[in-house]
Amino acid sequence: MTDNALSPSSRTPLTVLGTGAMGTALVRAWLAAGHPVTVWNRTPARAEALAAEGATVAASAAEAVAANRLVVVCLLDDASVGEALAPAGLTGRDVVNLTTGTPGQGRARAAWAEARGARFLDGGIMAVPPMIGAAESGAFVFYSGSAELFEEHRAALAVPAGTRYVGPDAGSAALHDVALLSGMYGMLGGIAHAFALIRGQDIAPKEFAPLLEGWLNAMSSLVHVAAERLESGDFTTDVVSSLAMQVASSGTFLGTSEELGVSTELLTPYLDLMRRRVESGHGDEDNAGVIALLDGSAATA
Repeated sequence: MTDNALSPSSRTPLTVLGTGAMGTALVRAWLAAGHPVTVWNRTPARAEALAAEGATVAASAAEAVAANRLVVVCLLDDASVGEALAPAGLTGRDVVNLTTGTPGQGRARAAWAEARGARFLDGGIMAVPPMIGAAESGAFVFYSGSAELFEEHRAALAVPAGTRYVGPDAGSAALHDVALLSGMYGMLGGIAHAFALIRGQDIAPKEFAPLLEGWLNAMSSLVHVAAERLESGDFTTDVVSSLAMQVASSGTFLGTSEELGVSTELLTPYLDLMRRRVESGHGDEDNAGVIALLDGSAATA
């Protein structure tokens, strides 16, 4: 992601508030690309470590904000963002908030910043710190809010990770972030249950892993099936494995877990949702129908 051949005119100076693991990775990527960076952290020692690498350390958040027009915030939570920015002069500043938050917090923080004279982007980082600034890592950041801010600073924002602008609604980046992570945690839950089943059996985890990976990859196309059904409203055409059939066979999964002494607490919530959908008369649907029980549309679906 880093480009050390940037001309001086393209090296946008910027401020980074927050030098935890992610903030530090961001700062190092910008420094490596030749961007002048001013940093601030509540614990000064964590910011001072970057001085040796070329960063300018500000004594306060307000001083750091005053140093540059582009201000990137990467703090603990939304409350810490407000606390850090409250004493700073934001008029004319471009605030990019990469602090993890909810969609509602993103919208509220955008209105808060704009009322103080700043343009605002909210971001959702789809990466862990070692991926930042690493070529071909696949890291990217969702951005939402001011389109003008994003376009003006697109090149600088693309240095540490890829960029994906998802619209003017400042809450959209956080929503995309949490939605993808929710899918990830659901997958991790299934992986944990699968490994729990084979643990202690005559199956080596390293031999089982590629089988599980291949199966999950093969099933990943179901996300497109679900998307098509949600957009068309048709949950029953060309169903190859109905909820009724899956619920009828669910005893096998529960029985196997019971035989092996493996808890079903990761499995039963989803099986219960499938059963409820069948009991409400939707047994001819596939798994996409379960979404109606989660998003409040079950009453009309």
